[in-house]
Amino acid sequence: MKPLRIWLFSAVLMVAVSALGQGTKSAAVAAAPPAQSSQTAPSLASAIDREISAIEKQVTEAAEAMPEEKFKFSPESLNLPGSDYKGVRTFAGQVKHIAASNYFIWSGLTGEKLPENLKDGNGPADVKTKAEILRFLNDSFALGHRAAATLTTENMLHTPEHSKSTRLRLATFGVAHAFNHYGQMVEYLRMNGIVPPASQGKSE
Repeated sequence: MKPLRIWLFSAVLMVAVSALGQGTKSAAVAAAPPAQSSQTAPSLASAIDREISAIEKQVTEAAEAMPEEKFKFSPESLNLPGSDYKGVRTFAGQVKHIAASNYFIWSGLTGEKLPENLKDGNGPADVKTKAEILRFLNDSFALGHRAAATLTTENMLHTPEHSKSTRLRLATFGVAHAFNHYGQMVEYLRMNGIVPPASQGKSE
């Protein structure tokens, strides 16, 4: 009987030690701080900023793709039968209009003053060369990124001074407006035998 008692005692002791070890491990896991996420959670500001980056890339690449000598092109010069393009903006006019509108729309979010030479939606009259127009465009999108950074879930429905729209609508309308005119830039490129960069390498 003695060996049996010793065996039973040993078995009970092993079970107890094992249970104690499991309990200690569970307690340690419970006490450990949660693992840090490798990615920052998206915010309203970052979501809008991504949208601005997307249209900025397409508009800028399209503007860069058009040769400088074609910046004055408009469909009116093609005299297409049955068309009515009289008075429409040139390619340069489309790009300058996007940039000017970016300033008018997004400056309300940052509180920044408009450039002194910016008077209306056609853009500054003294911005004429391709390089100058691209710089004006890039600066307007830089303003857009600063505008996006000001957005929070707390202030997105606030209406900025001198505006009838909420901060969120101004931020998103800037993107929508630029996409509208990007579509026209695409047509101008194709009328000149240029495949828009966003479509290059894709089956059409």
